[in-house]
Amino acid sequence: MNSKPTSSATRIDAWLWAIRAYKTRSAATAACRAGHVRINGNPVKASQTVIIGDTVRVRQPGFERILEVRQLIAKRVGAEAASHCFTDHTPARPEPAALGLPQRDRGAGRPTKKDRRDMEKLRNAR
Repeated sequence: MNSKPTSSATRIDAWLWAIRAYKTRSAATAACRAGHVRINGNPVKASQTVIIGDTVRVRQPGFERILEVRQLIAKRVGAEAASHCFTDHTPARPEPAALGLPQRDRGAGRPTKKDRRDMEKLRNAR
């Protein structure tokens, strides 16, 4: 049995690692086992093959990436070359809602006692 991926299909864990969606192939495999990866809407195992035109959904902390396979690769390549292997259909992430709390300038130091009291008033007023 040939263990090398064919030119018409590549393992999903190898492809995700090769396009730099995950830092290691074992992290990509673990994500597949945990159900964080779907191909065309179906949860997959790490050994599932991916073909050109498939839609891959990858759940990552805080958001989900939607990738369309444009080219199959099984070996890790540079970031520039990897970006040509998929089309990213991920919607733009919404800006986090402002809580209405005062923002301190970076490097302004620790809040004074008066600043802390003012912030506490704002928190309790909501």
